[in-house]
Amino acid sequence: MEQLIISTTSPEETAELAEKLGTLLQAGDVLTLEGDLGAGKTTFTKGLAKGLGVKRVVNSPTFTIIKEYNGRVPFYHMDVYRLEDSDEDLGFEEYFEGEGVTVVEWAQFIADRLPEERLTIDIRRTGDETRELKFTPDGERFIKVCKELEK
Repeated sequence: MEQLIISTTSPEETAELAEKLGTLLQAGDVLTLEGDLGAGKTTFTKGLAKGLGVKRVVNSPTFTIIKEYNGRVPFYHMDVYRLEDSDEDLGFEEYFEGEGVTVVEWAQFIADRLPEERLTIDIRRTGDETRELKFTPDGERFIKVCKELEK
């Protein structure tokens, strides 16, 4: 499986898709989230957190870089946009190899630190409410996750 492409017609549908994905994830899973401002990354992340059993309000960690939430497994939400020209190491490997699920927004800024096995999710606006989500699995685990998500 090279890619899975799913179109959604509303923010609620995008969140529901993410919630379904969240139920399929397990400790040590790393996802990267790409998309322009306003594409729906935060909506997607909120749905994902719900699927992971997170009860707290989830919002973008733009100024804190990493936010941690408790669910059925820990959930780590990173926004590394502000690290574009930085060599700062915030211990990413500890998160990626840890007991939780990690979502990284603007992952291209730390590309050399990302694990090889991960799920890349690219969200594109196709209209006011519509989105195209492209899932690119790297590794057998994420190929299986995408096949489950497709059902």
